[in-house]
Amino acid sequence: MNYSKEEVMQYVAEEDVKFIRLAFCDVFGKQKNISIMPSELSRAFEYGIAFDASAIPGFGDETHSDLFLHPEPDTLVPLPWRPEHGRVVRMFCDITYPDGRPFECDTRSLLKRAVNDAAAEGLTFYFGAEQEFYLFELDENGEKTDRPYDKAGYMDIAPSDKGENIRREICLTLEQMGIQPESSHHEEGPGQNEIDFRYSGALNAADNACTFQTVVRTVARRNGLFADFSPKPVINAPGNGFHVNLSVRPFEDETFRGMIAGILKRIGEMTAFLNPTEDSYLRLGKNKAPGYISWSHENRSQLIRVPAAVGEYRRAELRSPDPSTNPYLAFALIVYAGLEGIKTDAVLPEPEDINLFRADKTMLESFGKLPQTVTEARKVAFESDFIKKHLPKDIIDIYCR
Repeated sequence: MNYSKEEVMQYVAEEDVKFIRLAFCDVFGKQKNISIMPSELSRAFEYGIAFDASAIPGFGDETHSDLFLHPEPDTLVPLPWRPEHGRVVRMFCDITYPDGRPFECDTRSLLKRAVNDAAAEGLTFYFGAEQEFYLFELDENGEKTDRPYDKAGYMDIAPSDKGENIRREICLTLEQMGIQPESSHHEEGPGQNEIDFRYSGALNAADNACTFQTVVRTVARRNGLFADFSPKPVINAPGNGFHVNLSVRPFEDETFRGMIAGILKRIGEMTAFLNPTEDSYLRLGKNKAPGYISWSHENRSQLIRVPAAVGEYRRAELRSPDPSTNPYLAFALIVYAGLEGIKTDAVLPEPEDINLFRADKTMLESFGKLPQTVTEARKVAFESDFIKKHLPKDIIDIYCR
């Protein structure tokens, strides 16, 4: 929306806003917030709002527990599911220590730094997210069951696809918040859905990815359903992916190839952050989720797919992340890996135009593998100089120990 502080103050006064949610994420990407009244907004902009960080995973202990939230006015959005009278709005925040120093485990600030580092090299990275989720029925107590909402398949339509109206409501809600979805459809799994976004700058894309999960869960609950973003909700069905489409500007073929080469080089070291849970590794290597380090054109069995496009519209799709990732951490590491590949003139290997899900074992032996377990992924990340260079020690310890 690109509001200034003064415009936010005016909006709150004119639109009958009674609650302002100051939002942030913990180190795992779970959204948190504090609600303040309009009378506190001026203080929030000038000094920040204190909160007890010791209760947030990864934010420290009781000895130094005070941190401050500083709202960013250009992230203001209304929450359409709240009442029209006495409206509720949300802003994402920067997190600082009481003396004003940036809090090192604020992953949103880490992504900001990555964006600024790329800009210093004259480059801008753009991201488009594709997140998958399952819809499950609730029991009489409002708790999730193991019954998917429907038994439809890939791109089926109603009445087989019961999620059609849910996706419609999600997309309309996002539009009311100034977020533009690009497409939506039923996925392969029973009750599985996908909504995709047009590309945008890294920080905006991460904010939208975070907001998206909140909206989906809220709309699902309003319709008596549970939205599940976990990597493998149904053991014998496809897992949930968080496919990341990315490009770099100004576009040059050499720059684009360097970006892909950099990501391929560092993907094993990043995997603990892109796939941070044990269930993440039940998904990888199955049902179109990659297990090997490779790239190709238009080939969904590969880790990185380059869809058919011309010139500056070319993009790369990274297919390994899942929705349990923290999008701020994921995008920051992807930026740094791509930037490293560009700066070092990394050589992109030849594309592998084969179906890796049907290739024989002899052929597969020539490919590098993604980590096979969360334990292996954490070990690789913990020993990585690349990770140590770009992430604070506290975050590495939280994820890898």
